[in-house]
Amino acid sequence: MIERFSPLRLGIRHRGLLCFLRPNERSLGLTIIELLIVVMIMVTLATLGVPLYASALDNARVAKAMADIRVVEKEIFVFQVLNNRLPSNLAEVGRANLRDPWGNAYEYLEISCVENWVKCKPPKGARQDKFFKPLNWDFDLYSRGRNGETTAKLDTKKGADDIVRCVNGGYVGLAADF
Repeated sequence: MIERFSPLRLGIRHRGLLCFLRPNERSLGLTIIELLIVVMIMVTLATLGVPLYASALDNARVAKAMADIRVVEKEIFVFQVLNNRLPSNLAEVGRANLRDPWGNAYEYLEISCVENWVKCKPPKGARQDKFFKPLNWDFDLYSRGRNGETTAKLDTKKGADDIVRCVNGGYVGLAADF
């Protein structure tokens, strides 16, 4: 029977710490089971965190490409006001070496339809929506997106991840969302 003031009931002082162990027991560290549990918790947290990080990184790249397209669009408009014409390429506005967040060059195509988009006959290579209508009737400016590939139509798998400028700048974003 344990007495009222026995060391097992009150705890034992060992090197200044209060231990609730028997006098002959000592803790030698973590067991293999405890280490496995800690590792499993860390793996579970990493499994949840890595896809969230990748998604946030991709969203940041899309936002950067959208901002770049808006900046270049403004520079093209300034060039148009000063020269009474659209530039024939991005080098004329000083953006020949501009790369998107995936390392691809931005694509630019002058369309220059003086009429509206219904009567516009876009040049070869101009991008179109799913109804075969041109996306813009002044100029086309876009990034080829994550896969680095594109097609003239936006509703294909290659063109869905492109960051596009549509409706003469009324929309800038993912082609899949247009």
